[in-house]
Amino acid sequence: MKRKAEISRKTKETKIDVAINIDGKGNFKIDTGIGFLDHMLEQLSKHSSIDLKVKAKGDTHIDLHHTTEDTGIAIGECLKKASKKFVGIKRYAHAMIPMDETLTRVALDVSNRPYLIWKVDLKVEKLGEMDTELFKEWFQAFSQAAGITLHVENLYGDNSHHKVESCFKGLARSLRSALEVDPRNKNVIPSTKGSL
Repeated sequence: MKRKAEISRKTKETKIDVAINIDGKGNFKIDTGIGFLDHMLEQLSKHSSIDLKVKAKGDTHIDLHHTTEDTGIAIGECLKKASKKFVGIKRYAHAMIPMDETLTRVALDVSNRPYLIWKVDLKVEKLGEMDTELFKEWFQAFSQAAGITLHVENLYGDNSHHKVESCFKGLARSLRSALEVDPRNKNVIPSTKGSL
């Protein structure tokens, strides 16, 4: 079963094309028009081993909010489509990611019950051209669209770049583990309900 998908999402504010291969090698081609977001999505792809292509064009002349949020939605929708109803996955995973002085914990449940807990305090207003409040918006949009319960907590650290990057890397490593096929239950949906 090939776990691949492509979607196109178009609104009056953004046009986004996404392609995903869950069982890839972490190859990426990212162009959102937002340099720092591109860098974070490259980390997501590389450290999850999910091949990811994203091409986004948005109303960045207004601000970066719509493009950031809609990119999270589109990637989440594409991941959910590629997952083939979550058959055979391990479902739960977590990661502790150190990055220099920073330590971040990410835990998730691929449950089809989206929820975000975000405990990340960023001391600066911008990273590159990106408002730091938009990172929570991206994670919220992604978790909702993908159907993932997602807890992200920066335990300590000083540098906001390191904090955000460790969040994306933690998501990546957790996704890699949670979406792995469980060899003991490869044809089973991991729920007593029989569906997610």
